[in-house]
Amino acid sequence: MKSYRKELWFEVPTRRAFINITPEVNECLRESGIKEGLVLVNAMHITASVFINDDESGLHHDYEIWLEKIAPHEPVSGYRHNVGEDNADAHMKRQVMGREVVVAITDGMLDFGTWERIFYGEFDGRRRKRVLVKIIGE
Repeated sequence: MKSYRKELWFEVPTRRAFINITPEVNECLRESGIKEGLVLVNAMHITASVFINDDESGLHHDYEIWLEKIAPHEPVSGYRHNVGEDNADAHMKRQVMGREVVVAITDGMLDFGTWERIFYGEFDGRRRKRVLVKIIGE
């Protein structure tokens, strides 16, 4: 069995964003040479997420509204974690959206459903963060 590891780095200029990272993960898969196996993609920061869904702007807008209802950024004084910080909501948004995804690899390709894509979700941007891509298989 072969193993491949790569870190993808992101510096989102805004507080929140959803970035389709499927092309980057596909490039990692190509570099790995693995044809059958699994790929793990996970955010290595506690205020960011990796998830799978549709690449549709209306859905991304709806996520923004929904997440802000569940864990509003303001008032920042409403969170105990925010003593000296302002990102408690980002931790909670990450918890809801998830830390990682695992995708099957079949015939050298990500084995997705029709509209599935991999996204990096940023909830406390404006600084450099990383995503781990780990591929195992043959």
